[in-house]
Order: sequence, then C-alpha cells, then structure tokens
Amino acid sequence: MRKIDPALLIVLAGVSAALHVGKLPTAVPVLRDTMGVTLVQAGFLLSLVQLAGMTLGLAVGLGADRWGLKRTMIAGLLICGVASLLGGWAQTPGALMLLRAMEGLGFLLTSMPAPGLLRRLIEPARMNVALGLWGAYMPFGTAIALLCGPLVMAHAGWQGWWWLLGLQSGAIALWLWRRLPADPVRSATDGDLRVEGWLPRLRQTLSATGPWLVALSFAVYSAQWLAVVGFLPTVYARGGLGPAAAGAATALAALVNMFGNIASGKLLQAGLRPRTLLYIGFASMGVGGFIAFAVVWNSIGGSVAFALRYTGVLVFSMVGGLVPGTLFSLAVRLAPNERTVSTTVGWMQQWSSLGQFVGPPVVAWLASRVGGWQWSWLVTGGCAAAGLVLAHRISMLMHRPT
Repeated sequence: MRKIDPALLIVLAGVSAALHVGKLPTAVPVLRDTMGVTLVQAGFLLSLVQLAGMTLGLAVGLGADRWGLKRTMIAGLLICGVASLLGGWAQTPGALMLLRAMEGLGFLLTSMPAPGLLRRLIEPARMNVALGLWGAYMPFGTAIALLCGPLVMAHAGWQGWWWLLGLQSGAIALWLWRRLPADPVRSATDGDLRVEGWLPRLRQTLSATGPWLVALSFAVYSAQWLAVVGFLPTVYARGGLGPAAAGAATALAALVNMFGNIASGKLLQAGLRPRTLLYIGFASMGVGGFIAFAVVWNSIGGSVAFALRYTGVLVFSMVGGLVPGTLFSLAVRLAPNERTVSTTVGWMQQWSSLGQFVGPPVVAWLASRVGGWQWSWLVTGGCAAAGLVLAHRISMLMHRPT
C-alpha cells in the first residue's frame, strides 16, 4: 500500500476536529426553532467549544510530550466523536453547551500536538510549507461543515448531522492509529521530559517574550475570525438568504482563509519577513470587517450592497489567513528551546481559545443592543489594531541584537 505523507494525515486529523467547530453556525437557525436557543446562547454555543483550550491549553502542552503526541491526537478525535454522538440526543441548550465544552477538549487534544508532530516527522526544508498547510485545517474543516451541514440537516435533522460527524471522527482516529508512526520511546539518556519535569519548561515558556506575543496575536486574530464567520449564516438568513445559500456563502468565506494560510508558508519559505505578512493580514481584516458591516452601503441597497459587503468578508478571511500560518511558524521559532515547542503551542492555543470564546458573545451582545450587525466592525477593527501593535513587537523581538 502506498505510504501516506504524515503531514497530510496530521492535517486531516485537524480538519476532522475543525468540522465540530464549524458544524454549529448553519445549525443555529434550526436550534433556535427546535430548542428555543437565544442569540446570546448561540454565541456561547459557538464559543464554548473553546473552553477547554482557554483553560487547559498550557497544561495539555506541558503533558503532550509525556503522553505521546500521536496518542494525544487520537484521544482528542475520540473525545470529539463521543461528544458529538451524545450531542445528537441533547434536549436542552444547557446539555448541548456541556457537550460542546467536551468537544472543545477533544479539539484541543487533537490540534495542539500537530506542530510538534510536524517538527518531528517532516524534514526542516519543508517545515514552513507544512506549518502553512496545517494552518489551513481550521478554515478547510469549517468550510466543509458550512457547505455540507444544511444538506445533511435537510434530510436527517441537526441530530443526524451531529451523529455523522461523531462517526467520522472515530474513523479518522482509527486511520491515524494505523498509519502515523508510533510515538518514540523516551529514556533518561535521551533527555526524557519526565526526568526534566514540567516546571522548568513552564518557567522557560512563560518567562520568554516570544510565546506571549504569538499567543496574544492569535487571540486577537481568532476572536474576530470566529465572530464574523460563525454568525454569517444568521446574518444572511436575516437578510433573506435561504439556509443552503447562506451556508454556501459562509463556506466560501471560510474556505478562502486556507489560501492565506498556505500562501504564508510559501512566502515565508521564499524569504518574506513574518512582520510583513502579519501587517498585511491584520490590516486587511480591519478594512475587510469595515466593508462587511459598516452602514455606508445602506444607501446603495440591493445586490450591489450585498456584493460589496461580501467582498469585504472575503478579503477579511482570505488575506487574514496570512496571520495564523505565520504565527504557527513563529511559535516553533520563538519557543525558548526544542523542549518547549509543545508548551509554547499550548500557550498559543490557550489564548486563541480565549479569543474565540470572547469574540462571538461580544459581537452577539453588541448586535442585540444596537438591533443589527452594523457596528460589528468596531470589534473586528479593535482586534486588528491590536494585532498590528503585536506584529510590531514581534518584529522588534526577532531583530533584537543577541
């Protein structure tokens, strides 16, 4: 049987986990009708999947090397699968929220070990490209979920959609177990992390500036991206689009993000500075968010205004995709040493999850207070401005004399 590239297997596992994050947006209108889910509750359903990452990202990063990166990833897929299967029987918003938090734990365990696995299994010459490809797992999985969700729910209801994704996670876990190389057996003579202990790695990570800067940058990126893409089906449904059309429009908006991720790896490989990519990415998100939501197009009306707003969404997501791919590369480069890569990625994941936890409810709260989505650009613009400041700090750190 033909050998499968480990990088593709790892990305596939990430896509499988991302499907669980992306399955909710197109289900929100259905859940509001069948369960009476409010707009703010929908915001928390979108963000609760990040609760585990927000609280346990650093701990999982510290423990992943000891547990085994492959084992951690497989365990995460299985948890996602079980939570999704149980979620199909949920009867109340509270029960669904609890299981979304459980899915979040699975998502964290699946996604956090990936950069470390890539570093272990991929030759250095391919590293930037591989990390750029990995950065596309989230938009690609989200896009598939947004595109397929309405079609599945039209025939099997939202419960059938939850059950289907639960089964696919179990299947991917089995594939990964059979095809991915086993975790290496560490010994004290190899510098076993159990001998070294977790406290020195924690101290090294949190006392360094680099992990903080990449973590905060990922937080302000993820907060705005999930807030915008997560609520697009609801925004477009209120604008008169049917569920399938709203899902397709949102799927494209998520899908184009992967082009920015992949491009970031190739551009870094070609020698472009990370600072430049971060500047372009965050600035485009600020401008794109304004175009997507500002009231200046209301006087135009009709299809022209929709086209302008949707162009803003595509710019926001596609060019903004330069940010996560660049930050994954920086996390590996700015980790204090090789032993702290997983810890640094875990810290970055923790702050990314915090951003995704806070972003959707804040935008939902603002929309409910002002009676629409027209001021959402204030949230995205504020996050973009913070990202530009952090990008400048990262640049100063990387060019500091040693």
